[in-house]
Amino acid sequence: MTTLPELAPVPVSSLGPQPNEQGFHVGRVERNLFWVTDGTYQSAFLATEQGVVLFDAPPSIGGNLRRAVDEVTAAEGLTNHITHLVYSHHHADHAGAAGLFGPDVLKVGHVETARLLRRASDPKRPPPTVVFEDTYTLLVGGERIELTWHGPNHSPDNIFIRCPDHDALMVIDIVNAGWIPVYQLNLSEDVPGYFDAVARVGDLPWTHLIGGHLGRLATRDDIALHRRYLADVETACREALASVNPLPHFAHHGPNAWAAVRDWMDELVARVTAPIVAKYTGALAAADVEEMTASTAFTIIQSLRLDEGVGSRIRS
Repeated sequence: MTTLPELAPVPVSSLGPQPNEQGFHVGRVERNLFWVTDGTYQSAFLATEQGVVLFDAPPSIGGNLRRAVDEVTAAEGLTNHITHLVYSHHHADHAGAAGLFGPDVLKVGHVETARLLRRASDPKRPPPTVVFEDTYTLLVGGERIELTWHGPNHSPDNIFIRCPDHDALMVIDIVNAGWIPVYQLNLSEDVPGYFDAVARVGDLPWTHLIGGHLGRLATRDDIALHRRYLADVETACREALASVNPLPHFAHHGPNAWAAVRDWMDELVARVTAPIVAKYTGALAAADVEEMTASTAFTIIQSLRLDEGVGSRIRS
């Protein structure tokens, strides 16, 4: 039997409310804006006199999103009729239950979301019928929702969803409140864009951040801690690239270039991972899951090399 390593306990501050017996928790963000979580994924909805606007439909929450809407609207004396669904981006883990809500629900998303969902041809994720390129303001029941695309980050189409009258911002797969990024910098496709998105989240005015994952909403303190973590990883990556000489690895492996690259990358990642794990264990959940920090370090190292040219040597 494989012996699993002992890991640090998850900080209590990283945990959210317990899901109910049906497997979800619904909470008030502010006024008539609510969020829903199953402890791993998050969605949200705005309940108005003219109907309900959903923000994402993660399949892990699935039908519980309908139950959350029914529970809240009954208590608030509002209609439970869902009129709109806003896609944060095209990924199936956040949009895969969209098909549950029928063809009459107006789907809203970025033009790239529409393209990618048409390419996917997934009946569980119907393409949006209302699309925008840079900005779009959705007005429902006297409420204002501002949708903005600031360029690729986690995905090519990931947008910012702002409810200014609720002091709330929803940006998915950028900051996990109280946790380190999951593999490969939250599986981000554009690393410079991801760093830009984190900075933009920190600069925008909001009190409540819906990040899309895990059990609680994020605060401004969470953003500050996340930015410190990223800055420390990036600094360590730059220092490793400056100090680790790849040539001995290539000399050792001769014509086997990929073996040399593997050993060079392993040395770089190891130099970054150990001090980051030591510093953030106990401060951020899963900081001691070394594979997570190691894969994020690898991703940032490759971005520094390929996007910025760090460590690039020009033959004389």
